[in-house]
Amino acid sequence: MSEPSYLLSIDNGTQSVRALLFDTNGNLLAKGKVELDPYFSSQPGWAEQDPEYYWASLGEACRLLWQQVDIDRSLIRGVAVTTQRGSIIHVDEQGAPLRPAILWLDQRRADVAGRIQGLWGWLFKLVRAEEAVDHFRGQAEVNWVAQHQPDIADRAHKVLLLSGFLTHRLCGRFVDSTSSCVAYLPFDYKRLCWAAPGDWKWQALKVRREQLPELFKPGERLGQISAEASRHTGIPEGLPLIAAGADKACEVLGSGALEPSTACLSYGTTATINTTRSRYLETIPLIPPYPAALPNHFNTEVMIYRGFWMVSWFKREFGLREMQRAEALGVPPEALFDELVNAVPPGSMGLMLQPYWTPGIREPGLEAKGSIIGFGDVHTRAHLYRAILEGLAYALRQGKERIEKRSGTRIERLRVSGGGSQSDAAMQLTADIFGLPAERPHLYETSGLGAAINCAVGLGLHADYPTAIAAMTRVGQVFQPNPAAQRTYEQLYGQVYQRMYRQLKPLYQRIRKITGYPA
Repeated sequence: MSEPSYLLSIDNGTQSVRALLFDTNGNLLAKGKVELDPYFSSQPGWAEQDPEYYWASLGEACRLLWQQVDIDRSLIRGVAVTTQRGSIIHVDEQGAPLRPAILWLDQRRADVAGRIQGLWGWLFKLVRAEEAVDHFRGQAEVNWVAQHQPDIADRAHKVLLLSGFLTHRLCGRFVDSTSSCVAYLPFDYKRLCWAAPGDWKWQALKVRREQLPELFKPGERLGQISAEASRHTGIPEGLPLIAAGADKACEVLGSGALEPSTACLSYGTTATINTTRSRYLETIPLIPPYPAALPNHFNTEVMIYRGFWMVSWFKREFGLREMQRAEALGVPPEALFDELVNAVPPGSMGLMLQPYWTPGIREPGLEAKGSIIGFGDVHTRAHLYRAILEGLAYALRQGKERIEKRSGTRIERLRVSGGGSQSDAAMQLTADIFGLPAERPHLYETSGLGAAINCAVGLGLHADYPTAIAAMTRVGQVFQPNPAAQRTYEQLYGQVYQRMYRQLKPLYQRIRKITGYPA
């Protein structure tokens, strides 16, 4: 019999970093997990983190993994890294951070002055896209650093995403995956490479081409584990480091959602709905599809920025009782929160939530705010909790319909991953609201599994991606729509939810004008 082959995935999300050991059949053999403080905030709206904290936590996650398994580490064939998206790190020639990482949650804005010059500027004016371009410029972390810390912007040898920072720490090279490039950087999303010299993004963003890492496709070799990284992590020195993708892209791959008719819902800190396709398609005009973890493919993503962060918000603000009970009983808090959901009928007795809890997002609109309507004296914390889950599912269904309309492809299957997918109640109401079976992948760690698939194909352990996906992914539990609940949701979605933003938009605009928030 041939020796077994193992694959190591590093998954550095917003809430935790995990070291995951898989076999070539997609079985998770062991996991080392370290919870993270998501960010610190020295100013209102800022979200930063010390990059060294990520590296130290990665090392600790690996040490926890090795304590759980007794294997010959020479049987580990390769490593792949997947991380949160859009977190920017300025480093010197040795890769040492020059300032804290600015995370994707950060809400600071750079000042925007002047217009894009030349043909691009004329074109943006013609198609009335100047506001969208100015929003892009204002959101760009590199522009804020250039304005407020120009010495750091000038001294930075490289401007990296978290994926590139960890890759450099592991192999000593300033390299990254094309599939990790989701950020306010001069990336050409259509050609999946850094923008050409004449592209407008070089005018819009204060970063130089030589400050950006070399890019490789998912499955290509980035380098090998250095002696220093091996001492820090226990990963064997010389092990190949294979390009994977950002966490959402790897989730889609690890869920096995490769056909355009299959949508992957990610119930994570940010909630998303994605399909995978071989051609570039903007579901929302001027917002590009993101690079897929499948080489030369795209994910048509619609994002609910706060997503299951809202569940964490509810637990923190209203869920102390369940958290304390769960600790006393020794059970996951999610089990008790499912009890709350199941105590309330579909539709939450008329309580409707619009999940726009993050201000200043270009889609649906810069003025948008979260809202809850339909309160009555019958409503409790349980109704509010269920309304949160329903509001997120409504918003993602709206995303599904946008993708279908723009692509001409009907979505027929749902794969649901991320932390929220572990709730049976969330899975059931998703099936009911979409009117489609909701399929839970066979394991929870789908982003890590997606990275392992990239690693397996890149190393030739599976011949190609269809073969790897057939071997390493499969459907676990399936939740079928309940006809009675589906009828209720169909009416609430069509007659109430779809009208909420349009009806409330003038009030949001008035609030913004009076309070100046969001700026």
